[in-house]
Amino acid sequence: MIPFQHELNVRYGTAEDRLPEIQRVLAENPGPFTYTGSGTYLVGGDSVAVIDPGPALDSHFDALIRALDGRRVSHILVTHTHLDHSPLARRLAEATGAPTYGFGPHGSGRKAGLDGEAVEAGADMDFEPDITLGDGDSVVGEGWSLKAVHTPGHTSNHLCFFWPERRILFTGDHVMGWSTTVVSPPDGDMRAYINSLDTLAALDAEVLVPTHGPLIRDAGAYIAALKAHRLEREAQVLHAVSAGISQIDDVVKRLYADIDPWLHPAAARSVLSHLIDLVERGKITADGPPTLAAKYTLTS
Repeated sequence: MIPFQHELNVRYGTAEDRLPEIQRVLAENPGPFTYTGSGTYLVGGDSVAVIDPGPALDSHFDALIRALDGRRVSHILVTHTHLDHSPLARRLAEATGAPTYGFGPHGSGRKAGLDGEAVEAGADMDFEPDITLGDGDSVVGEGWSLKAVHTPGHTSNHLCFFWPERRILFTGDHVMGWSTTVVSPPDGDMRAYINSLDTLAALDAEVLVPTHGPLIRDAGAYIAALKAHRLEREAQVLHAVSAGISQIDDVVKRLYADIDPWLHPAAARSVLSHLIDLVERGKITADGPPTLAAKYTLTS
């Protein structure tokens, strides 16, 4: 069981202290995939890094400028290219003179194939960082140092940022406190997501700081619970197919009977991601490329 954590009372448009030298400004873009909104983090003192500038909302840009209140922005860091994380990066860079940092444009690191399964409604196709970061690269500012950790899974270009001296990990959307993360092919990859959880566990962070939702204090146990959940879901998908349920819609009806039907399309994307992984590992066979419409059987 994942120990989900929730925030019942939030404030928009103002900087809130989350941890020493870490503030959050919450964008007013609540929704079923953003929870209470996108949190932009200011890291440092008189000179700060901005992590995940957020959606292209004038109100959020104005709130960030107020929160900075004369402080210098030295770095603008982007965890990944979704419309609730990266679009404001260029406008903030122009206003502050700070360069943008990220793994690369949307789709960077994506494996080949699945061309017919392009689902990019939430993608920011315009963002391209001024400075690219690879796994293990360090970004250093006044009084802080962050290590880029490439964590593909939610998107192929997803980065987390680890502050080793403080054992604080900014997790973007790879780990969220209020919900599991959407893993939707083709840019989402379930095997990569699970492997990236192992990467985060090895960092031995104490506190997780997601873009959406509250801080997570018991970091190791939480990451372990997320992995256990994904492996349990994988086993459920495998069992459903072994029972003769050959199409994704029917698998979703069986495994997600307790959620609102309007969420079933998102659940289908997650099941597809599991099935792609199982096909690639030879446990399940598809009657063609693994897609939403394919039929699946247990490999004999």
